[in-house]
This record gives sequence, C-alpha cells and structure tokens, in this order.
Amino acid sequence: MRRMTIASVLAAAAFVIAGCGGGSGNTDVAPPPKDADAPATGTLKFFAYGDTIVDPMLDPFRKQNPDLELKTASFDSNKAAAAKLAGGFEADVVEVCTDEMSPLTARGLLRPLDEKAVPAFHDLAFSGAPEVRDADGNVLFVPASAGPQGLIVNSDQLDPDTITSYADLFDPAYVGEVALEATPLTAIGAGALAMGLDDPMNLSDEEVEQVKEYLLDHRDQFRSFAESDASMVNLFKSGEVELADGGRGTTQTMIEDGVPVQWIAPKEGSLSWVCGLAITSKAQNIDAAYKLINYYASPQAQAISGDMGFVAMNPKALPLVSPAFRKTADPRNLKNAIPETEPENADAYDRAWQEVQAG
Repeated sequence: MRRMTIASVLAAAAFVIAGCGGGSGNTDVAPPPKDADAPATGTLKFFAYGDTIVDPMLDPFRKQNPDLELKTASFDSNKAAAAKLAGGFEADVVEVCTDEMSPLTARGLLRPLDEKAVPAFHDLAFSGAPEVRDADGNVLFVPASAGPQGLIVNSDQLDPDTITSYADLFDPAYVGEVALEATPLTAIGAGALAMGLDDPMNLSDEEVEQVKEYLLDHRDQFRSFAESDASMVNLFKSGEVELADGGRGTTQTMIEDGVPVQWIAPKEGSLSWVCGLAITSKAQNIDAAYKLINYYASPQAQAISGDMGFVAMNPKALPLVSPAFRKTADPRNLKNAIPETEPENADAYDRAWQEVQAG
C-alpha cells in the first residue's frame, strides 16, 4: 500500500507561504551545478511523503552539507502537494509518484532536470519508464523508491507453492479468509489481472466496468478491504485472513512480529508504486536541489531505504543493505513489475471502487 505519512498539517509550518496566487514558474531544464562536488549552501526546501524525509535518511546528507539549512514538510498526496505549491507554498524539491503526478504536471509545477547532472540516473530501477520524462523527452523526476505489490500468504495455513496468481485471491476455497487493499488502482488492477487483462493501468471504461462487476460478484470472498498497512498486519496477526494482496514491506513487518507469512510475486507481474524526486518550477536553490537528488540516488541513501523495508532502486546499494533486508531490498524484485500509473480515466477507476466498497 502507498506509504503512510505523518500529518502534513503539522509540518506545513516548516515552510513560508509566499502568497495566494502561485503564478507561472520556470519550466526550462534546470541547469546543472558548476561544481557538482561542492557542498550545498543556503536554504533547501523539501516537500515529500513523510517516510521519505525521516532523519535516518536525511542525517548523512546534513553531515555532508553542514552549511545548508534543510527545511522539510510532508503531504498526503501529489494532489495536495500541487494545490499548496500552486497557492504559493515554497519548495525546491518535491516528491512525485507515477500514479498521481498529473496535478503537478498539468499546472506546470515541475522543472525538467539535466539527466547528465545525475550520474546514477541510468542505474536506477524504472529510469526508463515513460512516465519519468515529459513529452519532449526531458527527465521530470529521478526514481527514488518503489514497492512491488504481490501476494501475502500465511504459510502455516496455506502451501505457498500453490499460490501463484492474482486469481488465487478469488478462489472459492479461500472465501471469507482473503483481504484486498482498499485503493482504487491496486484493487481494480488486481481484479483486472485476475481476469486476464494484462494492461491494468490502461483499462477502457468498458473494461473498468467489467472488473467492477467481477469484484462485486466476488465481494463475499473478502473478509476485509484493508485501509492501511497496519490494518493488513492486524488481519494476519489475528488469524482473520490467510491470503491478501500487499507489499514486501508489509510482509516484512509481519515477519518481524512473528507472523508466519511469505510474499509471492504473481505470475502476471507485480503491481508497483513508483516515486521519485523532482525540481519545482519555482525552485530557488537549484544547486542544492541537484545535490539532494543525487544523494537519494546514491548507493548510500538507497541502502538506508533498503534497511527501511523498501526496494533499493540503485543495485550498487545492495551490498550495503543489512543482511536481514537484502531479500526485500533487491531491485530484482521489480523485474516484470507493472508500474502503477495514473490512467486517463482515473475517475472511472475511483467510481468503480467506490461502488464495490459500498456493495
């Protein structure tokens, strides 16, 4: 499930509100620093999901750049971030996710990057995804994190070798003992893949309707629609469910809590959220913005991310990850993954899932 964030309303005070209008920014390619090795100075404002701006991740960057004042604030979605930025909320770097980035791009709130100024760019998982670039081929953001969504099985109750497909979520043998993540793209995507539709992020309105009817027909299959990672963990800990869709990070949390679970990559391919860092069109400290982005792309930072339960997007980070997390951090987990991207008819996905939840 999409990563949990701290309350953005509490963090908003960390930034200065520059006014109510927003206005247009600079959407030319951001120039690279003249001296890429020089420590960053001045003030850098970083706007991201809460678990991207935690101290374990940022402290090494602060030590590398002692004369830089780093200000951070968090948001709950790119839609919320876009509204604040358009309203005058100041930020140099913003986190972008492929399944919700249109509010940022539609308002011209991002400034393309010079990919040559990010030496590790082509090492990163999903750096070749089309969503990373704009219509002119310029890089809009640098992938920094991802989370493959597959199947979670209680290995004491079910033989993991028998669970291979999203279709297993709908097997009548497990009726009442299955959970599904309560997010439109993930739920509709899982249903589509179970039905044999192999492009779940680009369904036509008619296909979305078919998936909705499929989910409604199988609604009694599900014990719960989990609203959060914590809810999913509790469902397995209590023994209420033995099979669900979910991420490797959620599975690792259960394992650490002593729950006998195993994560399985479905044969159809794992769905995966993908997020990264972008420079805003009103960024003031471009040099420091590149410095931060390069840090997040580095093996050092990606190893820290791996130790937090995420995939290390830079494969060179894997030897630096703690042995206990190397399996979940291995970027090979993203092989054949299907990026969760925002469909053109996202409203149809939302309406369909609302109808399924309402029953």
